[in-house]
Amino acid sequence: MPQTPWQKLKFSLMLRAVGIYRHVTLGVRCAVISDNAVLMVRHSYVAGWHLPGGGVDPGETALAAGKREVLEETGYCVADEGQLFGLYHSTLYTNRDHVALYVFGGAEKRREFVPSAEISEIGWFEIDGLPDETSPATLRRLDEIAGRRPISLNW
Repeated sequence: MPQTPWQKLKFSLMLRAVGIYRHVTLGVRCAVISDNAVLMVRHSYVAGWHLPGGGVDPGETALAAGKREVLEETGYCVADEGQLFGLYHSTLYTNRDHVALYVFGGAEKRREFVPSAEISEIGWFEIDGLPDETSPATLRRLDEIAGRRPISLNW
């Protein structure tokens, strides 16, 4: 969730811009897991740690979008083809968002991370020792992947 007035304004404007052009959206999030650690990002416009991901572009598969987003946001290239874990309905900001969740078994560093206007920080975190600021949805997804909770239909 946005926390400062500036973050709230930026996020609100971004959502309005997306809403003008799209009726139903498809996004993707990627759980990149290696040696019991998960790769996460901290956005500049919303609080907390999240799984990397973003929107699926026209003509792009959700899998291709996930791989692209992981590389763009983190500098890592996923190490395998991944597995579609679930398709979720997200009502957090609108009632028309859907999120595909892929699980990947690791990643190879392709370039050094450079903070951007979108991503301020990245990190590998032990799954059993996640930061306190991990988003609730990220915690739920990681618990589902680990089999500690049933898979939900909602993000």
